[in-house]
Amino acid sequence: MNIALLGATGRVGQAFIKEAQKHGHMEIFALVRSAGTVLPIPKKQIITGNARRREDVSRLISKADTVVSCLGTDGDDTLSTAMTHIIDSMKRHHVQRLITIGTAGILQSRLMPDQYRFESAESKRKSTRAAKEHARVYEMLLAEDLDWTIICPTYLPDGDAAGVYRFEQDRLPEDGAEITVGDTAHFLYRELISPQFVRKRVGLAY
Repeated sequence: MNIALLGATGRVGQAFIKEAQKHGHMEIFALVRSAGTVLPIPKKQIITGNARRREDVSRLISKADTVVSCLGTDGDDTLSTAMTHIIDSMKRHHVQRLITIGTAGILQSRLMPDQYRFESAESKRKSTRAAKEHARVYEMLLAEDLDWTIICPTYLPDGDAAGVYRFEQDRLPEDGAEITVGDTAHFLYRELISPQFVRKRVGLAY
C-alpha cells in the first residue's frame, strides 16, 4: 500500500508514521512545506510543497493508492482549500480511499440530533471557527463518490498508543473526554487496514 500523507509534521501525522512503521508493509509519501524537514521515512519519499497548491497535492497523490490527511485548520481556510485539491487529485489519479482527521465538533449532538455537536450545548468550546471549517470538509466529501472516513477525536493530549478506547459511528462515545494522539493514530492505522466506517464519521474517545 502506498500512502499519500498530508499533515505529516503535525502530532497525529508523526504518530501515524510511527504506528505504520511498526508493521512495515506500506510506503509513505509525505508533503512538507520545508525542504529541510526531517521525517523517519526515506528522503526520496518526502515531497516539498504546500497543501494549498493544487499541483503540489497532485504530485503527492500521483504516487499513492490511498490518501491520509492529518491536516489541521491552520487558523484559516487551509483545510477546505487543501481538500478541494485532494478531491480533484484523487479523481485525476484514480485514487478512491481517503482517511482524514476531523474533530468531535462535527459529530451529531446527542442532545439535539439534527445539529452538529459544535452547534449544541454539548460542546464546551467557545470558538466554532475550526469546527465550521471541518464541517465544510465533511459536507464536501458527502457530495463526492469517494471512499472516505473522517476520524473525529475529542480533546487530544499527547501520549502513546494503548490500543484500548471507544469509538462510535456519527457520535462521540458517551461521556468521552479525551483520546491521546497515539491512540488516534492507532485507530487511523486500524481503519486503514480493516475499513469499518467507509463514507462515515467516527467519534473516538476513552
